[in-house]
Parts: sequence; C-alpha cells; structure tokens
Amino acid sequence: MKELKRVINPKLKKMENENTNSPRALELEHERTPTPPSSSSPSSRGAGGWRSIKYIIGNESFEKLASMSLISNLTLYLLTNYNLSGIYVVNVVQIWSGSSNIFSIIGAFISDTYLGRFRTLLYGCIASLLGILTITLTAGIHQLRPETCKERSHCQLPQAWQLAVLFLGLGLLTIGAGGIRPCNIAFGADQFDTNTDKGKGQLQSFFNWWYFTFTIALVIALIGVVYIQTNISWTLGFAIPTACLAFSITIFLLGRHTYIYKKPQGSIFSDMAKVIAAAYRKRKIQASLRNLYNPTSTLELENSRLVQTDRFKFLDHAAIIVDPNELNDQGMARDVWRLCSLQQVEHFKCLLGILPVWVTGICCFIVMDQQNTFGVLQVVQTKRSIGPHFNVPPGWMNLTSMLALSFWIYIYECVYIPLVRKITKKPPRLSMEQRIRIGILLSILCMLVAAIVEMKRRESALKHGLFISPLSFAFLLPQFAIAGLTEAFSAVAVMEFFTLQMPESMRTVAGAIFFLSLSVANYLGSLIVNIVHKATSHRGKTSWIGGHDLNEGRLDYYYYVIAALGALNFVYFNFFASRYLVSDKDNETTEVQPGHSIVVGESSEPNDEENVLDTIRTRQRATFSPLVGVQI
Repeated sequence: MKELKRVINPKLKKMENENTNSPRALELEHERTPTPPSSSSPSSRGAGGWRSIKYIIGNESFEKLASMSLISNLTLYLLTNYNLSGIYVVNVVQIWSGSSNIFSIIGAFISDTYLGRFRTLLYGCIASLLGILTITLTAGIHQLRPETCKERSHCQLPQAWQLAVLFLGLGLLTIGAGGIRPCNIAFGADQFDTNTDKGKGQLQSFFNWWYFTFTIALVIALIGVVYIQTNISWTLGFAIPTACLAFSITIFLLGRHTYIYKKPQGSIFSDMAKVIAAAYRKRKIQASLRNLYNPTSTLELENSRLVQTDRFKFLDHAAIIVDPNELNDQGMARDVWRLCSLQQVEHFKCLLGILPVWVTGICCFIVMDQQNTFGVLQVVQTKRSIGPHFNVPPGWMNLTSMLALSFWIYIYECVYIPLVRKITKKPPRLSMEQRIRIGILLSILCMLVAAIVEMKRRESALKHGLFISPLSFAFLLPQFAIAGLTEAFSAVAVMEFFTLQMPESMRTVAGAIFFLSLSVANYLGSLIVNIVHKATSHRGKTSWIGGHDLNEGRLDYYYYVIAALGALNFVYFNFFASRYLVSDKDNETTEVQPGHSIVVGESSEPNDEENVLDTIRTRQRATFSPLVGVQI
C-alpha cells in the first residue's frame, strides 16, 4: 500500500500546533463533530431522545400515508380522469418520479449547507401539503379536468390550463419530496447521542419503530385509501391523505421545543465541485515531485482518514501545493477552489469508483419501473372481478411485489443462512456479485413473463372484441412478484455496494447516489418509451405503446425490447462492472485510524457483515419502498 506523501511545507507543520478549535480548522473535508444546539434552539437538557421521537415518528407516519396514497394510484387517476393516452401517462409518472429523486439530492445539499434538517423537513411538508391539496382540487372541481370519458375512442382531451394546474400540484409534491426524503431519517437520528452505547441502542430501536409505522401506513394506503379512490370517490380518496398530511405537520410543530437542532455542516457535493475545479486549474503541473496538501486536526481522532490511492491520478493535481502562499498563517488553504485536501480528493475517487456498478443498477431499475406504469395499464384491461360485487383495484397489484420481497428476505435470513451455516460451517451469505447477477437475470425473466402474458391478454381481448380482456388479473401476479424479487436481489445489493465502498464520513452520499440512480432510470425509461413510440408509429402505423387501448398496440414487443436491454446489462456487468466488485472486495476502501495500523479489506469481526447488511436494509427501506418502482 502506497504511504501518504508528507507535506514538508513549514506552514503545515505549524498547523499541527495551532489551536484546532478555530473555525477554519473545523472546516476540513467534512470530518466534523456534531455541532451543539445554538442558543436559539432548545437546551440540550431534556431535548432529544424518545421525548422528541414520538413527534417525528407521528409526522412520518401520516406523511407517508399521504404520499403513498397518491403515488400508488397516480397512473390510474391520470388515465381515467384526464383521458390521457398510455404513453402520455407513462411519461408524466416517470418524469415526475425522476424529478422527485433529483430534488432529493438538491434538498440534501440545501439542508446540509443552508437550512438544516428541521427547516428543510418542515418546508418540504408544507410544499407537499400544497401539492396534494392541488391534486385534491382537480378531483373535486370538475372544471379543472376534462369530462369523464364514456367511450374510449372519443375522449375529450384536457386543455392546456387544466394540465398546468395538474403539473403545478405535481411540481409542489416534487419540491416537497426534495425536502422530506433526505431529512426524515437523518433528523430522527440527530435526536440520539450515538457516542454512547445507550444512544446506539436507542437509534436501532428508532429505525425499527420507524419501519414498523411506515409499513402500517403503507398497508393502510394500499388497501384502504386506494380502494376508496378506485371504487368510491377520487375526491374523498385524495381528501384523506390531504388531511393526514396537515395533521402530520401539526404533530411535527407540536414537538418543536423538544428537538435537538444541529447546524448545517456543509455538503460533500460542493467539495466534489472544488476538486474538479482545482484539478483542472493545475492539470499541466507534474505531481510526482510536488507536496500534497493533507492537513490534520484533532477531529481525526474520531474519524478515519483515507490513504492516497493510485486510481484516477489526475485528480491528485487538486491537492498539489504549487506556491507556499496558497496557505494562510494557520496552514489552511486560502482559496478552496484552487487547493483541496488529499482527503477531499480521495472522497471524490471513492465516488468515481462506484460508477460502473451504478450503471448496472440503473438498468435494473428501468425494468422495475415498468410494473408501476405499463403493468398497471395491463391490469386495467383485464378481468378484475372477484365474485359478483368486488373488483380488485389496480393499485393493489403492487402488494404482490411487496410480499415477494418480504418473503425472500424472510427465507434468506431465517431459513437459508442458518441452514447453510450448519451444513458448511462457512459464511453462508451470497456475495454482492452473485446477488446482482441473479437480480439482472430476474429482471430479464420479468420482462419475458410480462410479454407472454400481455400477448395472451391481447389475443383474448381481440378474440372477443372487448376492451377489457376476459383474462383474469391473476395471470399478471407472477410478473409483479418477479419484479419484487428483482428488487430484493439487485436493489439491496447495489445499495449495499454503494455503502460499503464509501468511507464512513460519506455514507450519506451513498443514499444520494441511490436516489440519483432511480432518477436516471426514470428519465431513461421515459426516453426509451418515446423512442419506441416514434420508431413504431411512422408511415401511419399504430404505435406499439401509443393510444388509449393496449389492444391496438403491441406492448409485448416493447417488453421484449426491455428484456434485450437487460441482456445487454448482464453482458456489461459480467465483462466489465463486476471487475470493480472483485477488486473492491479484495482491496476495499483503506482507512488509517489513529492509534491503529492500516486496515485493509474486510473486518475480522465475524458479525460485521450481518450488522452492515442490517443497516443497509434499514437505509434501503427508508429510501426505497418495498413496492417496485415506488419511491418514498
């Protein structure tokens, strides 16, 4: 392992003897200790802990109930109340989902740099309330949407101003998601002192209770509210989540005197921009014989430091000290856009190192998104009746994915691992490479099954001359279940890879990168839909996926295209991206810990893998719903 280059500049030696409590000394590469509450915030005595958590969990429960009630049934609402074509609905849903994930990254930056988590979360809830209230008004005031379509071939299209009102509501929800998603779990974690064993135990209990209440809210939203929306009244079905969101804000504000508030500490994303700018400015300078800026502080007693690596060497230029005047009297960089620390550079290298696997994850997420859009459209045109008086709401189909994911996790954790451990006496867990590979194969299988079922559904409808096929919705259950298993293997493994390849000080970035991959998948999915639509509708031909009636198109052909994309993803992963998994497994992120020797590779503790995976699953469930393609 290449050792760190020593900085021999006298100013850097002087820096080690300076008072590290100065403001500048505390600005090093985001390795900061938590800032105590300001004078304007509640006193730390009696603040935080379970006293404040009850308000945070209450807020999150009702907020998730509200958001999931809309997300789960948005496709059907646009299709039946705005008379939009299938391709238009898919574009709206995917672009809206992608924008919500992009705004989550923007929200994380604003929270970490300017507003702090409390205000970002509060403003996000208010924006979401205004957004869902706008959507409720579109359902309750018939002038805000076109007339109900009685004959599918002659539907009145929405006017431009009606779509503007709809998009205003979705835009406000996007802004709200940007404030809520990156801050909800983090603000709850702020209420505990994780430097003590008691605080760590309380934090684990918080995650458990958070996921428990989230699951309850999810079940209520999918079963109760979605049923009301589909079979009783869209207005009432949207009014319920609107009231829930207003109630969640009220609960959140009631606890404002009990919270621990932490000041914004700055964002790692700004550091990345600084590294790029500094490396570009010094791109012509030879780095071999130069001193590198690698300051130390007392903060490093609590945080690991990364050693210099040989990958992406061009970024090392950002840490080159060209002139001693680049440092001030305290040994700190005068211009952070011209000189970055070696730690900032290595953090950026960690981010670049996960990109090949990141691309693989995007392709898997594109497949998972299909069931939340075209899958729902398929359900609409199948026989959904159970008995003479009950029709299954299309939004309930997502429960299949959730149950499949939960079933596999239970079998894997409670049956497979204990059984294999007894038989082989070896670590029984499937590697990340194995799980990602299985996830890709399942994504291909999902599309092939969906294509075959769609072909049967369409043939049955055309044979009987009906809009709704006599084929039962039950034939669609396998593709939703396989989509859930795809998530269980690929999404969890990709998130695990992101987390393990980042140093501890960048673990929050892993969640942001995961959100970004979901967003890119949404945008790419929308692009593929439009390309297929345009390519198959030239010369007056009927598009595979256009129009109001799936029976007139060839959705099964489109599914084969997505399956082919999955096959290319499988080849890409096996011959290129998997090499990054292997190399990183053999030589994981190396950290230097004060008072300890350099640690390379995996921990020697036998239970570390289980602990890491438990943490990852908690994070994954907190950022990505068990429902395939449904972001929270």
